[in-house]
This record gives sequence, structure tokens and C-alpha cells, in this order.
Amino acid sequence: MNTVKKVVVIGGTGLIGSKAVRLLQDAGHEAVVASSRNGINAYTGEGLGKALAGADAVIDVSNMMSFDKQALVDFFGTSSRKLTSADKAAGVRHHVVFSIVNADRLAANPYMAGKLVQEEVVASSGQPYTIVRATQFHEFIETLASAYSAGDSVRVPDIDFQPIAAADVAAALVEAALDEPKNGTVDLAGPERAPFESFVSAYLDAQGDTRRVIADAAVEYFGATVTAGSLVPNREFIAGRLTLAEWLPA
Repeated sequence: MNTVKKVVVIGGTGLIGSKAVRLLQDAGHEAVVASSRNGINAYTGEGLGKALAGADAVIDVSNMMSFDKQALVDFFGTSSRKLTSADKAAGVRHHVVFSIVNADRLAANPYMAGKLVQEEVVASSGQPYTIVRATQFHEFIETLASAYSAGDSVRVPDIDFQPIAAADVAAALVEAALDEPKNGTVDLAGPERAPFESFVSAYLDAQGDTRRVIADAAVEYFGATVTAGSLVPNREFIAGRLTLAEWLPA
């Protein structure tokens, strides 16, 4: 029996998407790199019909970087409505979407609000689906350190953190796409849980950065009030392989 799958990766040129494409290709599957760069745009609907023809699954890792809540809600909501509609028209059997752990508890953050709308659109679309929620990436720690930097220190929320490597996220999304739809949500997190400041400190130490990292309970997470467990799974989760130390360059 032919087990080769055609999987369309929406956002296939990005950090996660490009890794997912490579994993699919290495395993002998047909991976369609769907990006506005090559005429496939989930937000406008351009090129979706042709890209999805004969596809077994879609992995949606499309993204928008903004602090504008309405723009994010519009982007993720509109894109997901057009994608799931195109899925059904093309007979795609499985729609996999990437989201963030505890997005529903962090909707005060504009980005989380957009992801939550995306989840709701997909779940109510009637299209078989799996939502894969991941914790923050190892690759995002540098951005976090910059965002919370204040002079010669970095003041971060006093919360737990469980970051995961982008490579592990891509692998989990591919595995989900090749499996049967869950019609629900699964959580994905790194193999280590510790205070947020310890991960930022370890990252800065590895870069030779001597700034002091301070945990402060009054600090929010980009507009959202947080508690100790806000950014980590509060239920069963799939664990990634790479620790921060293993991920950091030697």
C-alpha cells in the first residue's frame, strides 16, 4: 500500500514550517511549501485550491508579528476560515494548526487573543483537526531577554517556564499530520521545567552576557497578568527531546 502523503505546510518558509517541510521530505512524503512568496496566501485565499488538491493534510504554522489585537484576530480568524473551507472543498482529511499552551488563559495578550480565535474557528469548522499547543521556543529566549531588558538587568515575570526547541515542535506537528485527527487539543513542552529567570540566565551566560536576571511578580507577559503556571502545561503533555543546554551552541 502506498503510504506517501501529500502535506501542505502553510507558512512553510518560516522557523517551524521550514523544519516541518524538511522532515516530511526526508521521510519520503510530498511537502508543499505554501507561502505568499510562492503565490499561496491563506489570508486572501490566493492559490489555496491548487495547493490543496490531492492533499492528505495541512499543517498551519502561518504567523503575523504585531501588537495590534484586532489585526491579529483578523489575520488568524480570516486565514483559518479560508483554509478550512478550502480543506473541505479539496477533501483534505486532516487540518493541523499550531498554537500556544494556555492561549485561552492568556487572551489579554494580543497574540494569544489571535491564536484563540484561530483555535475556535478551526474547532467549529466541521473539518477534522488537531490543535498542537506548544510552550515558548528556545529560539525565543533571546527576544524575551531583550524585551525585558532594563539597563544592566533583565526583569522577568516570576513564573515557571518550560521552553522547547523549534525542531521538536516541527517533529510533533509532522507526527500529528500523519496520524489520525484528534478533533481536540494536545500540549507540547520542553523536557525541563524551572523558573523563567533560570532559563534566561542560562542563555545569557552562554552568550557571555553578564546582565543580572531578576524575577518580579509584578511584571506581566506582554500585556497579560500571569501566575506561576501560566506558560506551562497544566495537564498531560508531549515532551520534547532537547534541553536548553543541548540546544545551545557548544
